[in-house]
Amino acid sequence: MNKVILMGRLTRDPEVRYSQGDSPMAIARYTLAVDRRFTRNNDENTADFISCVAFGKSGEFAEKYLRKGTKIAVTGRIQTGSYTNKDGVKVYTTDVVVEDQEFAESKNSASNAGGGFGGGSTGSANQSAAPVAASDGFMNIPDGIDEELPFN
Repeated sequence: MNKVILMGRLTRDPEVRYSQGDSPMAIARYTLAVDRRFTRNNDENTADFISCVAFGKSGEFAEKYLRKGTKIAVTGRIQTGSYTNKDGVKVYTTDVVVEDQEFAESKNSASNAGGGFGGGSTGSANQSAAPVAASDGFMNIPDGIDEELPFN
C-alpha cells in the first residue's frame, strides 16, 4: 500500500502549468513545510519540506485557492522518478501525488496567524454564510432556525 497523509503550510504559491493537447490538464506543484513532532540532537530544522504535485481538478483548485502560508491536509501517494539534467547528471526525485487536499484551518485562524486562507475543501470551495464562533467557543445560530433544531 502506498498512502501518504500530510498536514503543513505551503512554502510559496503553487506553480501551475497546463499540459498540451486537445484537453489541457492543470499540473500544480507546491512544497509543504510539515512540522516534526520530535527533534534529535538539538536539530534546529524542525520541519520537513515535501514536494507535492496535483493534477486535473486538484491542480485547478490549488491554482485558485492555495497561497503561501495556507495550512492544508493532503492525502496521496509517493512517486519516485529520475531524469538527466543539462549537465548530464542523473537527478532522483520524490513527490507526493495529491489525491485529496483540504484546508486545515478556518479563514479566521489563517488571518490571525498572518496569512493563508481556509474554510473549505477540494469538493466544496464556495464560502457560504456559515455560523461564526463566538468568543466563548460556541457557534452563534442565525435567527429563525430555532424550530429546525432537535432540541430547545
